[in-house]
Amino acid sequence: MSTLFPEREIFLRSGTKVRFLRVTRRAQMLAVGGVSIALAGWAAMTVSVLADSAVIARERAALSRQGKAVANSAGKVEAYRKSVQDLARDLEARQDFLDDLYRSHFGEEGEADAAALIDKAEKNAKDATPRRRIGAAPESAPLLKIEQRQKRFAALLTAAVERRAARAAAAIRGFGLNPDALARSAARAQGGPFEPWHGGEAALSKGLKSLASALARMEVLERGLIAIPSGQPTATAMLSSSYGYRSDPFNGHAAFHAGVDFPGRYGQPILAAARGTVRFVGQRQGYGNVVEIEHGNGILTRYAHLSGFGARVGQTVSRGQPIARMGSTGRSTGTHLHFEVRLNGQAVNPRPFLQAREDILEVQQIAKDRFADIGNRG
Repeated sequence: MSTLFPEREIFLRSGTKVRFLRVTRRAQMLAVGGVSIALAGWAAMTVSVLADSAVIARERAALSRQGKAVANSAGKVEAYRKSVQDLARDLEARQDFLDDLYRSHFGEEGEADAAALIDKAEKNAKDATPRRRIGAAPESAPLLKIEQRQKRFAALLTAAVERRAARAAAAIRGFGLNPDALARSAARAQGGPFEPWHGGEAALSKGLKSLASALARMEVLERGLIAIPSGQPTATAMLSSSYGYRSDPFNGHAAFHAGVDFPGRYGQPILAAARGTVRFVGQRQGYGNVVEIEHGNGILTRYAHLSGFGARVGQTVSRGQPIARMGSTGRSTGTHLHFEVRLNGQAVNPRPFLQAREDILEVQQIAKDRFADIGNRG
C-alpha cells in the first residue's frame, strides 16, 4: 500500500507565502475508492440503459411484426371479401345474360323445357366438387357450385338450341333451299355506338359465347324458315303449267317458265303464300297486273295475270290473306294465276314450297308460334 499510495506534500505558493498541503495515504485511498465507486456506478447505469434499450428495441420489433401480421390478415380478409363479391357479381351478370338470352329467343314459352334443363344441370352439379378460383375465399364454395350449375345449364341449353337449329335447317332443305345460303342472305344490318356490357368479359365466359352464337344461328334459320312461302296461293290445286323449260303457248318455241300456273275462274281470290310486306302493285311487261310480296331473307313471291288488286304497297299481309283476284292480263291465253318464288332476285322452283311434307310444315309452324309468342309478349 505504501508503494501505491505514498504520502505526498503539495507546495502552494501565493506571493511571498508558501504553504504545505500534506496528502496522507488514507486520503489517497479514500479518493481512489470514491472514484472507483463512481465509475462502477456509471458503468452499471450504462449497462442498465443499454439493456433497457435492447429490451425496448425487441419490444418495438415484436410490435412491428404484430402490426404487419394484423395488416396482412386484414388484407387477406379484404381480398377474400373482394373475391366473393367479384364472384357474386359475375354470377349475377351471367344469370342476367342467360335470362335475357332465353327471353329474347323463347319469350315465356318453353318454360317446362327450361325447367327440365335446370333440373338436369342441378343433378349433374349436385355431387361435383367445384374448382376453386385462384385467390377465391373458402367461403365462396357455395357460389362456385352455383357457377358450375350455370355453366352446365348453358352447355345443356346450347345443345338443345343446336338440335332445334338443325331441325330448322333440315326443314329449309326440305323446301329445296340451302340453309347456309338463306342464313347469309338474312344477315342483319347492325351498328351503333360501343357501350361495354355491364357484366364484363369475365362473366361472358366461353360457354355463354357459344350459347349466344347458337341462339343467333337458330334465330336466323327459324326466321328464314318462317319466310318460306308454304301456303297455297289460290284454292285451285291443279297446276296447268310447271316450272322450267316448256314450249311457249304463243309461238311454240322452247322457253323458260319461271313459275307455276294455277287455272281457275275469273275473279277467284288470290292468297298470300306467307306473311310479308307488299312491295309492288301494278303492271309488269308480260305479266300483266302483278302483286309482289317480300317475306324477308331475300324471299319474294310474285302473283301475275290478275284481274284486280286487294292490297296496297307497304301493307303487311298474313299467310292466306286475299291480296288480289284471278284474271288473264298480260301475256296470257286464259284465266289463271302465274305464281313465282324468287330468292335474292333469282327464280326458284315453287313446287317444293307448295308440296312440303307435314313434318316440315310442323317445324315451320313451331317457329311461327314461337316468334308470334315473343311478339305478343314483347
